[in-house]
Amino acid sequence: MSKQFSRYGILFVISAPSGAGKTTLVAALRQTPDLVYSVSCTTRAPRAGEIDGQDYQFLSDADFRARVKAADFLECAQVHGDFYGTLREPVLTNLKNGVDVLIDIDTQGATAIRNCDDPFIRQALADVFIIPPDLEELRRRLMNRGTETAQQIDSRLATAAREMELWRDYRYTIISRSAEEDLQKFRHIMDAEGYLSRRLIRK
Repeated sequence: MSKQFSRYGILFVISAPSGAGKTTLVAALRQTPDLVYSVSCTTRAPRAGEIDGQDYQFLSDADFRARVKAADFLECAQVHGDFYGTLREPVLTNLKNGVDVLIDIDTQGATAIRNCDDPFIRQALADVFIIPPDLEELRRRLMNRGTETAQQIDSRLATAAREMELWRDYRYTIISRSAEEDLQKFRHIMDAEGYLSRRLIRK
């Protein structure tokens, strides 16, 4: 009788400049049973329509700092005065149970995970960068959203230009075209990662 194979979960980390299509892609991926979405913790106040435990886990400043001290976070950072972080234990539990995990995170957080001191996390990692074809396309997308002023758009574009220089740090880069094409490309990455020989475990 042939021996059975299984594998540990894959840690998919996805980053992108604002307006590149990441939010739409992540929303589509969350509708499928193929992976578990890692809900980040934050100390910022919930925005209208946000649900605790679904959009973010909203923590007090004291609770967040206590968790930092206890080394509960896989990565954490302060952005615009608020703290954000990814809890280590749920990610590890899912990965060890063979469940793929998706983390939607900025380039700073992705770097922290890439440099994690846990070899199991580094082995599980498959990081993906979503990049617009060019800055003009990104400007068009940001303008079409209609949620930012011209000054805010210019600021986001300046940030995006810096972030886009980091694409080589990621294992995969998807040049965003359409929501359907981006999702198809990401699924190809999921398939390829799942077939890697080094991920297989012979029982």
